[in-house]
Amino acid sequence: MSASTPANIANASSVSRDFLNLRKDFPILSTVMNGYPLVYLDNAATTQKPRVVIDALTNYYTTTNANIHRGVHQLSQNATEQYEAVRETVRAFINARQVSEIIFVRGATEGINLVAQSLGRIRLTPGDEVVITAMEHHSNIVPWQMVCAQHGARLRVAPMNDAGELLWDEYESLLNEKTKITAFTQISNALGTINPVERMVEAARKVGAITLVDGAQSAPHTSVDVQKMGCDFFVFSGHKIYAPTGIGVLYGRRELLEEMPPYQGGGDMISYVTFEKTAYNELPYKFEAGTPNIAGTIGLGAALNYVTAIGLDRIAAHESELLAYGTSRLQDIDGLTIIGTAAQKAGVLSFILKGVHPHDIGTIMDERGIAIRTGHHCAQPVMDRYEIPATARASLGLYNTKEEIDALAEGIRKVFEVFT
Repeated sequence: MSASTPANIANASSVSRDFLNLRKDFPILSTVMNGYPLVYLDNAATTQKPRVVIDALTNYYTTTNANIHRGVHQLSQNATEQYEAVRETVRAFINARQVSEIIFVRGATEGINLVAQSLGRIRLTPGDEVVITAMEHHSNIVPWQMVCAQHGARLRVAPMNDAGELLWDEYESLLNEKTKITAFTQISNALGTINPVERMVEAARKVGAITLVDGAQSAPHTSVDVQKMGCDFFVFSGHKIYAPTGIGVLYGRRELLEEMPPYQGGGDMISYVTFEKTAYNELPYKFEAGTPNIAGTIGLGAALNYVTAIGLDRIAAHESELLAYGTSRLQDIDGLTIIGTAAQKAGVLSFILKGVHPHDIGTIMDERGIAIRTGHHCAQPVMDRYEIPATARASLGLYNTKEEIDALAEGIRKVFEVFT
């Protein structure tokens, strides 16, 4: 039986059946690992790539490879046209007002660092406060710690309950006239919690705070509308949305981007340079110093077109069905505790097994061809909150199936056999 022909196909819902056909778009899913069909459940870390994305990279390197913006020859013009077309694709994907608000970065991490360092220079003074939440990824903690230390500001953290849900009253009580920036994840990578970001943004705006939403885990799984959300900044990474690594997006409200100084200096972010003075380029190029990841950007465009053609709402429905099924299967296993049980939750199943270290779980799973993530998931404060060192995490993507969740459950039972 191949990985693309699940045994339970006859019992699959119509939504699941529709998504079975998409598995053939991902060449790696036909891989056999240790004699088992690959079961890839590490999508929160990175997603696999469909053939259209791989083909887009190949086509660029075989027919178009050239640097952009600076060449008059045809290859450069073709590369520039393809690269800039993706900016419009991204704008439409998140419903930004204009393409000048779309900045290409290496990923969500660089996008957050860019905002922290650039905005911090002009908005943070001693005694000011930055508010984040207890469920943040390190990428949305460390940059704010750094910039607070640089400017004498204070980092405040809104707590969460045992289910992994934001304590709203505590969050709201942290917001005051000292709050200059609020930064929070839309979906927790370690818990799957879906935060009420529109409400969070609205509360922050009432005290005049600037808002940044980390969409690394939300953009691949749900429709994003930054205008409806009302946020000032939004970041996401290409490699988590079926695009190549090393490419991501920072959306910023134009008025703020115009005000912010450049994050890096070099080529393409200038209009002219002398030894006495440099004039900076217009948006968005002011924040795009140096030769960018041209191929990765083109691959990102292909990935966004791919998921848009499928439909983000359909993807969300499919993954919601898988999450419900997976939660039910795992809850039936004695000795297993799911970490993160928010009422509003995306496709993340973090768990611990009584008497078994998560790394041992991952090792035995790997022997059975099952790829999950083990560790603190770059969210050590989350682990500290639950007084555990790590979890095992299965995270879902559009190509996953109920049969793969069955394989996960059977793998967990195998772990217990080994350690009991």
